[in-house]
Amino acid sequence: MRALVYGGPGLREWTEVPDPQILHPTDVIVRVETTTICGSDLHILKGDVPSVEPGRVLGHEGVGTVIEAGSGVSSVAAGDRVIISCMTACGSCSYCRTGMYAHCLADEGVPGLGWALGHVIDGTQAELVRVPFADFSLHKIPEGVSDEAAVMLSDILPTGFEIGVRYGRVKPGDVVAVVGAGPVGLAAMMTAGLQGAARVVAVDLDANRRAQALGFGATDAVDAGASDWEAQVRSMTDGLGVDVAIEAVGIPATFTACTKIVRAGGTIANVGVHGAPVELALQDLWIHDIAITTGLVSTSTTPMLLNLVARRVLDVEKFATHRFAFDEFMDAYDTFGRAADTQALKVIVAR
Repeated sequence: MRALVYGGPGLREWTEVPDPQILHPTDVIVRVETTTICGSDLHILKGDVPSVEPGRVLGHEGVGTVIEAGSGVSSVAAGDRVIISCMTACGSCSYCRTGMYAHCLADEGVPGLGWALGHVIDGTQAELVRVPFADFSLHKIPEGVSDEAAVMLSDILPTGFEIGVRYGRVKPGDVVAVVGAGPVGLAAMMTAGLQGAARVVAVDLDANRRAQALGFGATDAVDAGASDWEAQVRSMTDGLGVDVAIEAVGIPATFTACTKIVRAGGTIANVGVHGAPVELALQDLWIHDIAITTGLVSTSTTPMLLNLVARRVLDVEKFATHRFAFDEFMDAYDTFGRAADTQALKVIVAR
């Protein structure tokens, strides 16, 4: 088969690799029909995730059809159309029993880390993929849900909701600022209303992404490059600051920005993948009763979010802005990696 293979920092190739095989009774093989590229993949290519070794097939998002199931799989069978979750989970360890699939103790490669696909085992940017622990790592797709909608439930929608909105403790009436209007930031904006947010402020340098944010649930948009951006945000909150600041980029400047606009008693929810240390001005923050949360998505809310997508409560297809065939994977990476120029949100790569 052909797959997108990581060759080390800055190196990637669409090339021939061996077909995956069933290794354990709980495995399935999925024929990948639609996949996409995540910001985490770009972090890998920059060398920010050294645990990803050269030769790894990248990708942890996908939709496809089960073509073979191990003898221990009971929830899906050959022919089923499924969402491949970005987290694989055994379903029985102490973390899985509390819904923290991101820390599955039985997972492959690194115990205590549910992010296996495209990280410590070969991933979904391929014609075929082996998915471990299929009973807890795949979701059947209801009739009427398109591939382009379903693939957004592999990662970005549950990530934005779980790590941004839920960890941020958004509650009815809150003012929420999302710093970074990329795909995951937009997912947080789209789902903040599920928890009752009264106002959602998108903060970003890019004018196109600020404009896009207004169609994804943001009520206001602020140019992060403006000299008075902080004052603009505070003017929307009686000068006190926002109840919840969601960091959705993964660089020191955006985390610091969140600390500047959160009110006393508020929460900073860090969603971005950081590849460098961030300075924490704890000497200033401790007295303001600020809570800081971090996390890796567990995808425990995927069934609920899938139900909302199936019922057309959440319109996730609009995340897809560019479309490519599998043999155009290198072009897809180029387009996604230059999102400021190409205005890409999510690129769809499909058969």
